[in-house]
Amino acid sequence: MIEMFDVLGTTALPAFVELFQIQHLLHLLFGVVLGLSVGLLPGLGGLTAMALVLPFIYGMDQTSALAMIIGMTSVTNTSDTFPSVLMGIPGSSSSQATVVDGYPLARKGQGARALSAAFMASMVGGVFGAFVLTFAVFFAKPILLMIGFGEQLLLVILALILVGMLTGPSVIKGLAGCGFGILVGCVGAATATAEYRMTYGSLYLSDGIPLVVLALGLFAIPEILEVLRTRERIAEEQLLGKGWLQGLKDTWIHKWIVLRCSAIGTIIGALPGIGGSVIDWVAYGHVVQTSKDKSQFGKGDIRGVIAPESANNAKEGGALIPTLLFGIPGSGTMALVLAAFTLIGITPGRQMVQENLSLTFTIIWSIAVANIFGAGIAFALASPISRLTAVRYRLLAPFLLSVVFFAAYQATQSWGDLLTMMAVGGIAIFLKRFGWSRPAFLIGFVLSSGLEAAFYRTAQIYGFSFLYRPVSIVLFLLVAVTGYMAWRSKTRVSDQVGDMEGKTPRRLPQVAFATVLLLVPLAVILDTWDLRFLGRVFPLTVAVITLMFISVGIYRLARAPDGASILFDGDLGLDTSGSDLTLWHGAGIIAGFAGLIAVLGFAVGSPVFVGLFLLGVARVRWPWAIFGAAAMAAFLYLLTSVLNVALVAPLIDWGF
Repeated sequence: MIEMFDVLGTTALPAFVELFQIQHLLHLLFGVVLGLSVGLLPGLGGLTAMALVLPFIYGMDQTSALAMIIGMTSVTNTSDTFPSVLMGIPGSSSSQATVVDGYPLARKGQGARALSAAFMASMVGGVFGAFVLTFAVFFAKPILLMIGFGEQLLLVILALILVGMLTGPSVIKGLAGCGFGILVGCVGAATATAEYRMTYGSLYLSDGIPLVVLALGLFAIPEILEVLRTRERIAEEQLLGKGWLQGLKDTWIHKWIVLRCSAIGTIIGALPGIGGSVIDWVAYGHVVQTSKDKSQFGKGDIRGVIAPESANNAKEGGALIPTLLFGIPGSGTMALVLAAFTLIGITPGRQMVQENLSLTFTIIWSIAVANIFGAGIAFALASPISRLTAVRYRLLAPFLLSVVFFAAYQATQSWGDLLTMMAVGGIAIFLKRFGWSRPAFLIGFVLSSGLEAAFYRTAQIYGFSFLYRPVSIVLFLLVAVTGYMAWRSKTRVSDQVGDMEGKTPRRLPQVAFATVLLLVPLAVILDTWDLRFLGRVFPLTVAVITLMFISVGIYRLARAPDGASILFDGDLGLDTSGSDLTLWHGAGIIAGFAGLIAVLGFAVGSPVFVGLFLLGVARVRWPWAIFGAAAMAAFLYLLTSVLNVALVAPLIDWGF
């Protein structure tokens, strides 16, 4: 301990001086602004931001490039809160859990409160991660060496159990939804044998379904159509600019949640292979599980915003632990950070920590400063941006749909991205109406590849002997206790009797939809039956378990009294009462947009769609419709020229 403080004393001062050099601060601020800008666009996030900026780093001096890299990667999880809260669209894979309570808060007229609480929690989480990383340089090595493949397997299983806390009253529907996600995650080449599974001859599916495409289909499409059909505006009340002080108070009131979830984010972020897509769900599950009053979660509980936002920013400090100490990236973003470090002449690893500790501390403390910068800028934007939820939604919808289609296409830059997103969106509408958890589906998908890989590695290296390891014993007990508490805390579906908003749900459509869902695991069983053992054992096992959950759910629902339901809207949005738009109108709008893109390409089709939508659906005057189309065209030009991203090409070759 004395030696540690001696080392800190001799290296801290040079790092501190370097940290506050004007050149370093300016490039750090530039990186923060760039990271915040990219984070605002749904579906991009830190990984895309690093991929876009990597070519420009080559040739920069080390100080400037280092500051820009750290500034950008530290704050993308701050600004991605805007689309998650205000639009119900996950800004990135790390802000999916924020949608669950953040978007309902915005619809209640508390968007500014949710945003300010999220930004403060994000700042605290980022600073906390940097603080832990400062001391982890000395203590992390023996701890990381204790986390083997077996421990990673148990951590993934623990995350899956926590999904039960996100699924509302029904554990059965939640676990079945998680099973669906795992099965969809198995699409593509098998981990152990490289055999193709569930591709049905499609070249696009051979690489699996991209996370961004699935997330946008599950959340963005249903929410946009729902608000178009049922609401004039996103928010029910126009009090959006007056809640930011309350958000600060909420963060202070729930300070222990912030600190606990920051610790969770740091710890899980330090484990290579777990990934940032898991951390926000684990934090969300933790706060639900440890709260006495769970009644408002999923309906607009500020704790459901604070927990994932503090965790997803703290994870950056945790992910840098294996990156800096061992040169092993803790996430996909850190893999690109590692590549960027190499380009500017920095070689992370034990030698760097031992011989250039001052540079290490400059990197660590830059994270803290970047998070403070990012929170300050986001606070300044929170109130004016949150007022978007009071704007008539039909004026925003064509622009949001354009952004969603643009973000989906960036996954693999093929038409398969758009077609898959629309197909998933159609399924997600029914999942939402019939009370099947979309978050459970998504987290199952995210964890699928890691669970399968951890299963094979653990079986081949340890067998069952990994259960005798100290960390495994602790995790196994935690899995058992968490699973028991999750099951006990849920209400049985047969006990949920009543109506929603004056409607009495019908039992037959729910049973019919659940019966249709049985076809998914059955199709997986048929498709993988003839594969080699290692290629089929994992999806077959998951398919059988999912079949069991669905069957139990159908049995219990069939025996329940009339009116038993979870989050079921009896008319499925097919009626026209209270709105001139039905679900079929919404589907037609999206199909028409896709048709315009196919004929004209995105660069022309998107502005044309915006203009036609504003004229025909929003019913604005034609000068304003032309102005909206021109604004969309200018926005696309800015994206393609500054960020150098691709737009969807037309399927028809017009010869020019």
